Amino acid sequence: MHIEGDFDYIIVGAGSAGCVLANRLSANPDIKVCLIEAGKKDNSLMVRMPAGVGSLIKEENPYNWGFWTEPQAHMDNRKLWWPRGRGWGGSSSINGMIYIRGHARDYDQWRQTGLRGWGFDDVLPYFKRNEGYERGETEFHGGDGPLKVSDSPMDSASYEAFLQAGSEAGYKQTDDFNGTQQEGFGPYQRTIHEGERWSSSFAYLRPVLDRPNLTVKSTALVSRVVFRGGTAHGVEVVAKKGAQPELIHCNKEVIVCAGAVQSPQILMLSGIGPADTIRKHGIASIADLPGVGANLQDHLDVTVVHEMTQKLSAYSQQAGLKKIGVGLKYLMSKKGAGADNFLQAGAFLKSREGLDRPDLQLHYVNAAMINHGNTDIGKDGFTIHACQLRPESRGSVTLASADPFDHPLIDPNYLATEEDRRTMREAVKMMRDIAGQNAFNALRGTEILPGESVRTDEEIDAFIRSKGETIYHPVGTVAMGIHDSSPLDGDLRVRGVEGLRVIDASVMPTLIGGNTNAPTMMIAEKAADLILGNAAPAPVEMEVA
Repeated sequence: MHIEGDFDYIIVGAGSAGCVLANRLSANPDIKVCLIEAGKKDNSLMVRMPAGVGSLIKEENPYNWGFWTEPQAHMDNRKLWWPRGRGWGGSSSINGMIYIRGHARDYDQWRQTGLRGWGFDDVLPYFKRNEGYERGETEFHGGDGPLKVSDSPMDSASYEAFLQAGSEAGYKQTDDFNGTQQEGFGPYQRTIHEGERWSSSFAYLRPVLDRPNLTVKSTALVSRVVFRGGTAHGVEVVAKKGAQPELIHCNKEVIVCAGAVQSPQILMLSGIGPADTIRKHGIASIADLPGVGANLQDHLDVTVVHEMTQKLSAYSQQAGLKKIGVGLKYLMSKKGAGADNFLQAGAFLKSREGLDRPDLQLHYVNAAMINHGNTDIGKDGFTIHACQLRPESRGSVTLASADPFDHPLIDPNYLATEEDRRTMREAVKMMRDIAGQNAFNALRGTEILPGESVRTDEEIDAFIRSKGETIYHPVGTVAMGIHDSSPLDGDLRVRGVEGLRVIDASVMPTLIGGNTNAPTMMIAEKAADLILGNAAPAPVEMEVA
């Protein structure tokens, strides 16, 4: 076995969290950092061009792991497509570029479970440190952080119709989902800067590649963490299946940032997790932690899709030979349809009275988006997505084998509770009501999904079972908590061993109310202070509705 390098910290995964940590830890020239990524550098035009999200998300490619779930017991035993980012930037290089933090009470709930330092007052300074908002610093926004955030231009009558329909349906309006009021209809903020996707790689990694104390190793799969006397002291890396593994050594910590699917997989391959399950695959147990791979939560999504009677959607802007023009204009100016994610507006709503915060999120897409974009209706359309923000259902990630190249078994266990089914059913009714408002009269064509034949509660439930999909926000599989049943403590250290942390979306004990990219980067910002022993910034008390 070849032994390579001698580092202070090894970071596994150059995704949303890994790039942040590589930047912050290597800022000290005396700290040697090795960042290891299974994918490759994010040089593709499809990654840099916001409109490229359509091709990246819908098919397996060099930037997408292309996972599938296990058959879903409550969704007609379907296997669901699960895109996850592979390569520099991780999922921030293939996501929809929506900047959402979640509701303040989501983080206060973490603190109320005993996780001191994780309330909204505590994490807001880290969100602000991370953010470079185009309008500059405000009470809620950072102005000079690495992650560039811009307001949606709202440059189509289609988006304005959606906002107006929300008002007509009796819902609130908000001008900032990340400000004092999340609830309501409004424009999204996006991680797009000067016409380019602004991933964690562009924000944090690329600007510091010239640091001599930072080594980036791409196209290298970490097969396991290696221990000596109960302390992590390195990782095994394999370039391809059947290749001789390399051992990369570190003096201080191994930090796993491989995401909600692969972080638990790497831990279990390393002997960290439910001992009985691990031993079945011939892996020696190092720390019996049943919570590793458990507690999987995700936002299940359902859509209402209409044909559009005017040529205002992404289809008319990009159909046929127009794609060539879109690409050329983008290459020359970083402008035009290529610089758009066609996802400029949305809403946060309550499915019933008595809730203290919205439990539904709507994404409005200026296109007919069906089956992750794999189904093309060949004409203009619009789509209203709805996901349940805090599902009760819990699933798992488990090993398929001891081969690190085998995808793990993913079972989100969607729709396992009546409350989850009720919430999604109500979401369909609410979306239909919104699409039926007068504001859409000039745009609304035939309803494609669910379709006129779907009317009763039973028919709506059947539609959700047959057409519901992920909206790409899995969390919780290596959760932090104050009890020994949680794999991590509040400082994100793995229980039962030394020198090992997990830092990514898998550490969230519960789903936040919104897209998960910005919260994952916040977690990494805070974790950098924890690792380096820096004092946390003073909490910022803010009133949030």
